[in-house]
Amino acid sequence: MAYSMTGFGRGEASSDSRRLIVEIRSVNHRYCDISIRTPRMLSGHEDRLRRLISQRVNRGKIDAFVNYEEHGERERKITVDAGLAAAYIEASATLKGRFGINGDLSLSELLRLPDVFRADDPKPDEDEVWALLGQAAADALDALVSMRSAEGDKLVGDISGKLASLKAHLMQIEERAPFIVSEYRERLNDRLKELLGQNMPDESRVAAEIALFADRCAIDEEITRFKSHLAQAASCCASKEPIGRKLDFILQEINREVNTIGSKANDLSISETVVEMKSDAEKIREQIQNLE
Repeated sequence: MAYSMTGFGRGEASSDSRRLIVEIRSVNHRYCDISIRTPRMLSGHEDRLRRLISQRVNRGKIDAFVNYEEHGERERKITVDAGLAAAYIEASATLKGRFGINGDLSLSELLRLPDVFRADDPKPDEDEVWALLGQAAADALDALVSMRSAEGDKLVGDISGKLASLKAHLMQIEERAPFIVSEYRERLNDRLKELLGQNMPDESRVAAEIALFADRCAIDEEITRFKSHLAQAASCCASKEPIGRKLDFILQEINREVNTIGSKANDLSISETVVEMKSDAEKIREQIQNLE
């Protein structure tokens, strides 16, 4: 089964005290590049989340966003830094005596000084948080993979159609190829008669020229290799493994054979067919860039 590298998934999980939302987006990329954005309090779970994603996604630029919300009242603990408060009071008394300032440091003023009082949030239960985060991430990944799968099926269907077109064009070339030499022989003889009249050259020289031409324009090997590449591409499209890189390599070989056929055939009809084949190959290349 082929997968596109483009997709989106969202998952949500909640308990009585908190809710987590995970959104995962993916786009084309040469490798598997995972980027995770979480609140600071959840940073300890990033590695586990990264491993969870990498188990389901093999290739693409993956961006995961985690949103954390808490419900209801939270029991907070107020901590007083008595040492810091004493330091503030001593410093105030020093300034008062040195500069002759009247007044005392009041409690309300002391409350406004930095770090004297600190409200500490209770640390959430890590197992509970991961259970919710893992569930939300799994749901997001299910949706992401489902979208990538549906898109991948469409891409493979389009690629298969283009491969069928290449095969049809190759059959046209294969049917046309045997006539190239015989038509060249007729053109050569007609041209020689036009130029030389009855003073035709020795037949062995004409035969040697025709043999040389036949050798230069022979495309039997290219056609055989082309058929093999098409069969490999079709087999690849039916594979359950990631196929993007493999198809890309096969397409490079197909393009090589197309170019060689076009340069060797020395025939207008085949050249026109080669142009159509290059167009199909380019369309396949564009689609392959989206496959995992």
